[in-house]
Amino acid sequence: MIAIRCSALLFDMDGVLIDSTPAVARVWTRWAIQRGLDPDKVVHMAHGRPSRTTIRELLPDADIDLEDREVERQEIADLDGVVLLPGARELLDSLPPERWTIATSCTRALAEVRLRAAGLPIPANMITSTDVNIGKPDPEPYLKAAAKLGFAASDCIVVEDAPAGVRAGKAAGARVIAFLTTMRRRDLEDAGADWILQNCTEITASRDLDHGLQLKLGL
Repeated sequence: MIAIRCSALLFDMDGVLIDSTPAVARVWTRWAIQRGLDPDKVVHMAHGRPSRTTIRELLPDADIDLEDREVERQEIADLDGVVLLPGARELLDSLPPERWTIATSCTRALAEVRLRAAGLPIPANMITSTDVNIGKPDPEPYLKAAAKLGFAASDCIVVEDAPAGVRAGKAAGARVIAFLTTMRRRDLEDAGADWILQNCTEITASRDLDHGLQLKLGL
């Protein structure tokens, strides 16, 4: 158990607070098969990044807007198996609302649908792919999320599960906790994660003497 201090927590959503992996895999597998692509490769590429980024890399000559709308439509419609991950609600309930938010690669519409399906609150300061010009692994999502809360990203802890998100957090100047919910430990280590845990059950949070946060990590 180690203790660290920070001003706020910046969470990724899928793979950190909620499990949408089965739905994501189903949608991207169908999309890949319909376009003659390798489903396993596509699903791996799609995790933790904006859909547009994946589509552009795989089909550079396609109508990106059209393809992106179709993927989003299918993801919004497919909520089967979208559930809370262990410890997520307990951790969020222990945090002051002004000391945490979400920065996700989902669009705002999709993020809100999934949060409601999992029974989680929608943070007022949430950052989605709709709110940024460049998505993860660019630092913009986490820089904006920290600024929305009134802090520097370097004073925050990012909680992620995907290498692209880990790199985004590190590029923003934040320290990063990575979860082993969707990716291999080696991939998260290579991306630069400061700490690697199983899930939210291994984090406890409390106010520190300076009214920031003290986290205890069960490594």
